[in-house]
Amino acid sequence: MHSWKPLIAVPLLISSLSSQENRTVNRLAGETSPYLLQHKTNPVDWYPWGEEALERAKREDRPIFLSIGYSACHWCHVMEHESFENPAIAKLMNEKFINVKVDREERPDIDDIYMAAVVRFTNGQGGWPMSVFLTPDLQPFYGGTYYPPEDQHGRPGFRRVIEHIDRLWRERREDVEKASDQMVEYLRAQLAPAARPGDPKLDFVDAAVAASKERYDSDYGGFGHPPHFAPKFPHASELALLLRHWARTGDAESLEMVETTCTKMARGGMYDQLGGGFHRYSVDRVWLVPHFEKMLYDNAQLASVLAELYQVTGKELYADVLRQTLDYLLREMQDEKGGIYSTQDADSEGEEGKFFVWQKAELEDALDEQDARIASEYWGVTEGGNWEHSNILNVARSLEQVAQKVGVTADVARESLERSRAQLFARRGQRVHPGTDDKILAAWNGLAISAFATAYQVLGEDRYLDAARGAAEFVLTDMRRDGRLLRSWRHGEAKFMAYLEDYAFMADGLLTLFEADFDPRWIEEARSLLADIEEHFRDDRDGAFFFTADDHERLVSRNKSVSESSVPSGQAVAARAFIRAGLLLGDTRLEDLGREVLRANHAILESFPIAAPSLLLSVELAMADPREVVIVGDPGDPAVGAFLKTARAAYPPHRVVTVLHDGNREQLRALSSIFDGKDLVDGAAAAYVCRRGVCERPVTDPAALELR
Repeated sequence: MHSWKPLIAVPLLISSLSSQENRTVNRLAGETSPYLLQHKTNPVDWYPWGEEALERAKREDRPIFLSIGYSACHWCHVMEHESFENPAIAKLMNEKFINVKVDREERPDIDDIYMAAVVRFTNGQGGWPMSVFLTPDLQPFYGGTYYPPEDQHGRPGFRRVIEHIDRLWRERREDVEKASDQMVEYLRAQLAPAARPGDPKLDFVDAAVAASKERYDSDYGGFGHPPHFAPKFPHASELALLLRHWARTGDAESLEMVETTCTKMARGGMYDQLGGGFHRYSVDRVWLVPHFEKMLYDNAQLASVLAELYQVTGKELYADVLRQTLDYLLREMQDEKGGIYSTQDADSEGEEGKFFVWQKAELEDALDEQDARIASEYWGVTEGGNWEHSNILNVARSLEQVAQKVGVTADVARESLERSRAQLFARRGQRVHPGTDDKILAAWNGLAISAFATAYQVLGEDRYLDAARGAAEFVLTDMRRDGRLLRSWRHGEAKFMAYLEDYAFMADGLLTLFEADFDPRWIEEARSLLADIEEHFRDDRDGAFFFTADDHERLVSRNKSVSESSVPSGQAVAARAFIRAGLLLGDTRLEDLGREVLRANHAILESFPIAAPSLLLSVELAMADPREVVIVGDPGDPAVGAFLKTARAAYPPHRVVTVLHDGNREQLRALSSIFDGKDLVDGAAAAYVCRRGVCERPVTDPAALELR
């Protein structure tokens, strides 16, 4: 799923702030979501999702127009300008419907349900902005994505859609209600399918990898539908699965697919060559033209993949891009309290990508003559441009090729590019920046905590450990109410009861953080979050987990799907977190809860495994005979460092690691008896390797530590 983009560009004009301030505001003015606040001056009589809107729809027997998007969505901005700021269209909307705006990032439960309906209505064409029409009982009966104001490019105009829906509602009510009943039946079967339990198998992983190979672009990396292979999305979970498949089977093609994809992305316009960080996706096959928004979840997941890729290949390119990506998050996306913001917009000054692109004259004005020539050759900058008469920076030639063409040494070219990158970044900083959606989401911060903690383990750089701790502290302190986790925080206000992905991603992130600094608080907090998942999200009939808690607002369907798009499924990460926590704490009951999720989702793993790559990552872990490693000794002891280096280098990462020392021994032993009896051996640091609580004799020589 992605933001739908038509073939013909539509100019976007944003009203000035001063003119917006003079407009009458609607009900969205009281919200905290930047996306909802973007619409507060629309002449549309918008409601946020809630009892007031839903009760009015029932009272007046009027259909609901539900519009779902997010603040960084370019085509959401286009539809707002063209239709929602249009007084005539707004008047029609206000007369015919109860109009409701939803931020999909705050309410993924609503988004998941109605996106499934829209995909069904449109034969697979989902995306944002999402436009769906509901009965007063919230049953969908018509929907799509972006609509132009009038008919164009084969798309019906929004004005005509409104009139059509109004006639249907008034003249064919029986048909509407029948269609909506059928859609709800479909949604319940689709989003909460009947379980057909069975044992997980590594054959499912092999089948998913075979499907990846069928969709792989061997020329430019990435996955798509041949022959065009566009648009291209990062597919981080799929890349992580391919890495593990390579490690387990020795299949060189799996590793090559990951390397080529990550290398091509990092050298393309998909990657911000000056500031670091990945854009949302590429609209073309060669990773040149991105959809320019930047999402925390993409960058966090790709950072984790890059850390593992660097770990297994030792290639500095991946370490460099990893650092640049995480440093971008720290520089531009970290709140002063430690949490990490959600997104940055594709647009600035009303134009998509304007902040990121260059004219050759701008580059020549910013740099001296030789630096400008080297930079132009390296980043493919020309007079005519490579996109809409501008230049998207991308690595057009290797450093060695540039040096040869310009007539300098490779070292001179390298120094020139480092200098130019800093100067161009500073010059770009003087432009009008894209907007930042500064709400903080628990789930996405869980992904970021995992990324920072993994990067610390691989690179050993303290700023990443500090970032992981800061984000964890923030979510655990500021995003709770009555002991329960909350979804979203902005400007001091936390709201919305958390979903499965919030609990699961945070629990998994905290476990990774525990394996970075071995602070008992993190594993204790993770266990608490997992207890809430078990109590409030578990389906006792099959052991799977629902997306919403048992005390959540009742919607037309309660989602239990494990299919994923841009982020892993909550069930998949919950399964992994339960297994990992069980291993770390020697608690086979927790492990078994995670394995039950895999059994419960046997049907999709057997029939369509590529739809659930994150769940397959948990299958790989569960089937790998994972080890529990407890290293005993002072963290400053070189022997402990050597044990830790060996344990962390083991790939695939089918092991959990604890360092037991004087500072955490008492707390860890209070948490679990697995830490009892694990002591220094004759005063020397030792490593204990165990399988489901059964341990081998401790080793005191780091060279003797074996995890395979």
